Amino acid sequence: MNREAVGHRFDAALMQRARERCWAVLQDIRGQMQPGIGEDDARVIATETFKRHGVERLWHPPIIRIGANTTRTYRQRSIPGVRLGQHDICFIDLGLVFDGHEGDVGDTFATGDAPQLQACAEAARQLFDEVAQAWRHEGLSGRALYDFAAGRAQAMGWRFNHAIKGHRLSDYPHSMHKGGDLGTLADAPSPGLWVLEIQIAHPTEPFGAFYEDLLCA
Repeated sequence: MNREAVGHRFDAALMQRARERCWAVLQDIRGQMQPGIGEDDARVIATETFKRHGVERLWHPPIIRIGANTTRTYRQRSIPGVRLGQHDICFIDLGLVFDGHEGDVGDTFATGDAPQLQACAEAARQLFDEVAQAWRHEGLSGRALYDFAAGRAQAMGWRFNHAIKGHRLSDYPHSMHKGGDLGTLADAPSPGLWVLEIQIAHPTEPFGAFYEDLLCA
Protein backbone atom coordinates (compact mmCIF):
# COMPACT_ATOMS: atom_id res chain seq x y z
CA MET A 1 0.00 0.00 0.00
CA ASN A 2 1.28 3.47 -0.90
CA ARG A 3 0.78 5.41 2.32
CA GLU A 4 1.39 8.68 0.47
CA ALA A 5 -1.06 8.13 -2.38
CA VAL A 6 -3.12 11.11 -3.53
CA GLY A 7 -5.98 11.61 -5.95
CA HIS A 8 -5.77 12.80 -9.53
CA ARG A 9 -6.90 16.30 -8.48
CA PHE A 10 -4.10 16.77 -5.96
CA ASP A 11 -2.25 20.09 -6.20
CA ALA A 12 0.48 20.95 -3.68
CA ALA A 13 -0.21 24.67 -4.05
CA LEU A 14 -3.89 24.16 -3.23
CA MET A 15 -2.90 22.14 -0.17
CA GLN A 16 -0.86 25.08 1.09
CA ARG A 17 -3.68 27.47 0.31
CA ALA A 18 -6.14 25.29 2.25
CA ARG A 19 -3.72 25.32 5.18
CA GLU A 20 -3.46 29.11 5.14
CA ARG A 21 -7.22 29.54 4.96
CA CYS A 22 -7.75 27.10 7.83
CA TRP A 23 -5.45 29.18 10.03
CA ALA A 24 -7.38 32.32 9.12
CA VAL A 25 -10.64 30.64 10.15
CA LEU A 26 -9.15 29.42 13.42
CA GLN A 27 -7.91 32.90 14.33
CA ASP A 28 -11.34 34.34 13.51
CA ILE A 29 -13.04 31.85 15.83
CA ARG A 30 -10.45 32.44 18.52
CA GLY A 31 -11.19 36.17 18.43
CA GLN A 32 -14.84 35.45 19.21
CA MET A 33 -14.13 33.18 22.19
CA GLN A 34 -14.92 35.33 25.22
CA PRO A 35 -15.10 34.29 28.90
CA GLY A 36 -18.45 32.70 29.69
CA ILE A 37 -18.78 30.85 26.39
CA GLY A 38 -19.39 27.09 26.42
CA GLU A 39 -18.19 24.51 23.92
CA ASP A 40 -21.61 24.15 22.29
CA ASP A 41 -21.82 27.94 21.87
CA ALA A 42 -18.35 27.96 20.37
CA ARG A 43 -19.30 25.35 17.78
CA VAL A 44 -22.25 27.52 16.72
CA ILE A 45 -19.84 30.42 16.28
CA ALA A 46 -17.54 28.14 14.29
CA THR A 47 -20.36 27.16 11.92
CA GLU A 48 -21.17 30.79 11.19
CA THR A 49 -17.49 31.56 10.72
CA PHE A 50 -17.14 28.73 8.19
CA LYS A 51 -19.88 30.32 6.09
CA ARG A 52 -18.15 33.71 6.08
CA HIS A 53 -14.86 32.17 4.99
CA GLY A 54 -16.36 30.10 2.20
CA VAL A 55 -15.50 26.70 3.65
CA GLU A 56 -16.41 24.08 1.05
CA ARG A 57 -17.08 21.33 3.57
CA LEU A 58 -15.75 19.79 6.77
CA TRP A 59 -13.77 16.59 6.78
CA HIS A 60 -14.06 16.42 10.56
CA PRO A 61 -16.35 18.40 12.88
CA PRO A 62 -14.81 21.29 14.82
CA ILE A 63 -13.33 20.24 18.15
CA ILE A 64 -13.28 22.94 20.81
CA ARG A 65 -12.13 22.07 24.32
CA ILE A 66 -12.20 24.31 27.38
CA GLY A 67 -10.54 23.98 30.79
CA ALA A 68 -10.22 20.40 32.04
CA ASN A 69 -11.49 19.15 28.68
CA THR A 70 -8.18 20.21 27.10
CA THR A 71 -6.68 16.97 28.46
CA ARG A 72 -9.11 14.88 26.40
CA THR A 73 -8.49 13.49 22.93
CA TYR A 74 -10.81 13.94 19.96
CA ARG A 75 -12.32 10.50 20.62
CA GLN A 76 -13.28 11.34 24.21
CA ARG A 77 -16.44 13.20 25.13
CA SER A 78 -16.12 16.52 26.91
CA ILE A 79 -17.22 17.01 30.49
CA PRO A 80 -20.56 18.82 29.91
CA GLY A 81 -21.27 22.36 31.04
CA VAL A 82 -17.69 23.63 31.06
CA ARG A 83 -17.41 27.33 30.23
CA LEU A 84 -14.42 29.51 29.47
CA GLY A 85 -13.30 31.34 32.58
CA GLN A 86 -11.62 34.72 32.98
CA HIS A 87 -8.28 32.96 33.50
CA ASP A 88 -8.59 29.75 31.52
CA ILE A 89 -7.36 27.64 28.62
CA CYS A 90 -8.98 26.44 25.40
CA PHE A 91 -8.01 24.76 22.16
CA ILE A 92 -9.56 24.73 18.69
CA ASP A 93 -9.07 21.92 16.14
CA LEU A 94 -10.42 22.40 12.60
CA GLY A 95 -10.55 20.02 9.63
CA LEU A 96 -11.77 22.04 6.63
CA VAL A 97 -11.86 21.62 2.86
CA PHE A 98 -11.13 24.41 0.38
CA ASP A 99 -10.95 23.87 -3.39
CA GLY A 100 -11.18 20.12 -2.89
CA HIS A 101 -8.12 20.04 -0.61
CA GLU A 102 -7.96 19.35 3.10
CA GLY A 103 -6.56 21.44 5.88
CA ASP A 104 -6.15 20.51 9.53
CA VAL A 105 -4.95 23.01 12.13
CA GLY A 106 -5.13 23.29 15.90
CA ASP A 107 -3.92 25.74 18.52
CA THR A 108 -4.36 26.55 22.20
CA PHE A 109 -4.82 29.90 23.92
CA ALA A 110 -5.14 31.14 27.47
CA THR A 111 -7.38 33.93 28.73
CA GLY A 112 -6.67 36.58 31.34
CA ASP A 113 -3.72 36.37 33.71
CA ALA A 114 -2.83 32.68 33.71
CA PRO A 115 0.96 32.24 33.38
CA GLN A 116 0.91 28.48 33.95
CA LEU A 117 -1.80 27.97 31.33
CA GLN A 118 -0.04 30.28 28.88
CA ALA A 119 3.18 28.35 29.43
CA CYS A 120 1.37 25.13 28.56
CA ALA A 121 0.01 26.58 25.30
CA GLU A 122 3.45 27.91 24.38
CA ALA A 123 5.07 24.58 25.24
CA ALA A 124 2.83 22.75 22.76
CA ARG A 125 3.89 25.17 20.00
CA GLN A 126 7.55 24.90 20.98
CA LEU A 127 7.40 21.12 21.00
CA PHE A 128 5.77 21.12 17.57
CA ASP A 129 8.53 23.38 16.23
CA GLU A 130 11.28 21.19 17.69
CA VAL A 131 9.80 18.01 16.21
CA ALA A 132 9.27 19.69 12.83
CA GLN A 133 12.89 20.86 12.85
CA ALA A 134 14.06 17.32 13.64
CA TRP A 135 12.07 16.13 10.63
CA ARG A 136 13.56 18.80 8.34
CA HIS A 137 17.19 18.43 9.42
CA GLU A 138 17.51 14.79 10.48
CA GLY A 139 15.04 13.07 8.14
CA LEU A 140 13.43 11.12 10.97
CA SER A 141 10.67 8.61 10.29
CA GLY A 142 7.17 9.30 11.54
CA ARG A 143 7.66 6.76 14.32
CA ALA A 144 10.95 8.37 15.34
CA LEU A 145 9.37 11.81 15.35
CA TYR A 146 6.86 10.74 17.97
CA ASP A 147 9.54 9.03 20.04
CA PHE A 148 11.47 12.29 19.90
CA ALA A 149 8.36 14.29 20.83
CA ALA A 150 7.65 12.10 23.86
CA GLY A 151 11.20 12.45 25.12
CA ARG A 152 11.26 16.21 24.66
CA ALA A 153 7.87 16.64 26.36
CA GLN A 154 9.11 14.76 29.39
CA ALA A 155 12.30 16.83 29.49
CA MET A 156 10.20 20.01 29.33
CA GLY A 157 8.13 18.84 32.29
CA TRP A 158 4.88 17.95 30.50
CA ARG A 159 2.91 14.74 30.14
CA PHE A 160 2.78 13.62 26.50
CA ASN A 161 -0.42 12.15 25.08
CA HIS A 162 0.73 9.00 23.29
CA ALA A 163 -2.74 8.39 21.82
CA ILE A 164 -2.24 11.28 19.36
CA LYS A 165 -0.25 10.06 16.36
CA GLY A 166 -0.77 12.48 13.46
CA HIS A 167 -2.22 11.51 10.09
CA ARG A 168 -2.37 12.05 6.34
CA LEU A 169 -4.08 14.79 4.33
CA SER A 170 -4.65 15.07 0.60
CA ASP A 171 -7.24 16.15 -1.89
CA TYR A 172 -10.59 15.27 -0.34
CA PRO A 173 -11.18 12.62 0.89
CA HIS A 174 -7.84 11.37 2.20
CA SER A 175 -9.70 8.38 3.69
CA MET A 176 -9.76 6.84 0.20
CA HIS A 177 -6.00 6.40 0.43
CA LYS A 178 -5.91 5.23 4.09
CA GLY A 179 -2.44 6.57 4.73
CA GLY A 180 -2.45 5.56 8.39
CA ASP A 181 -0.93 7.37 11.34
CA LEU A 182 2.20 9.48 11.14
CA GLY A 183 3.35 7.89 14.39
CA THR A 184 3.49 4.44 12.79
CA LEU A 185 5.18 5.52 9.54
CA ALA A 186 8.50 3.68 9.15
CA ASP A 187 9.82 6.18 6.59
CA ALA A 188 10.44 9.91 6.67
CA PRO A 189 7.17 11.66 5.78
CA SER A 190 7.08 13.73 2.60
CA PRO A 191 6.38 17.46 2.96
CA GLY A 192 2.88 18.79 2.48
CA LEU A 193 1.07 15.51 3.18
CA TRP A 194 1.28 14.72 6.89
CA VAL A 195 -0.15 16.50 9.91
CA LEU A 196 1.97 16.50 13.06
CA GLU A 197 -0.28 16.53 16.14
CA ILE A 198 1.06 17.41 19.57
CA GLN A 199 -0.98 17.12 22.76
CA ILE A 200 0.50 17.64 26.22
CA ALA A 201 -0.86 18.08 29.73
CA HIS A 202 0.32 19.26 33.09
CA PRO A 203 1.67 16.26 35.03
CA THR A 204 -0.71 16.79 37.96
CA GLU A 205 -3.17 19.59 37.16
CA PRO A 206 -6.27 19.15 34.93
CA PHE A 207 -5.27 21.17 31.89
CA GLY A 208 -3.40 20.61 28.67
CA ALA A 209 -2.64 22.02 25.24
CA PHE A 210 -2.88 20.95 21.62
CA TYR A 211 -1.13 22.10 18.46
CA GLU A 212 -1.17 20.68 14.95
CA ASP A 213 -0.17 21.74 11.47
CA LEU A 214 0.98 20.33 8.16
CA LEU A 215 4.64 19.35 7.99
CA CYS A 216 6.10 21.69 5.37
CA ALA A 217 9.67 21.94 4.10
